[in-house]
Amino acid sequence: MKPQIRILLYSILFFLYLISTSFLLTIGEKLKTDPYITLGCGFAFFNLIYAFMALKWTVLLNIICSVAIAALALFLALKFTNLHLLLKYDPYQVKTAIFANAFFSIIFWEIVYQVKVRKK
Repeated sequence: MKPQIRILLYSILFFLYLISTSFLLTIGEKLKTDPYITLGCGFAFFNLIYAFMALKWTVLLNIICSVAIAALALFLALKFTNLHLLLKYDPYQVKTAIFANAFFSIIFWEIVYQVKVRKK
């Protein structure tokens, strides 16, 4: 896959993460579930769509990578917000967590892609 196409797909995934976070949180409130579970499942779903449409690997590899990346990115985003680096700009650390989650997800997708390409 060409780098320009990957950058375009990562940009779409980034904005999808940003736009859908509030929607996923409202769904979690209506279902009365833990917000981390709701966000994790929602982001795993977006990662599945990305994996099946963009990468087109085997089904099992798509599912494993999607769920693992969603969980790991959410975990690291929460750990990043616990550092309180941007309290001056984001006092409640909500925007920081959303941006960090999207950023970590894209980094992990690129790592998985590079490992897969070099393994061939």
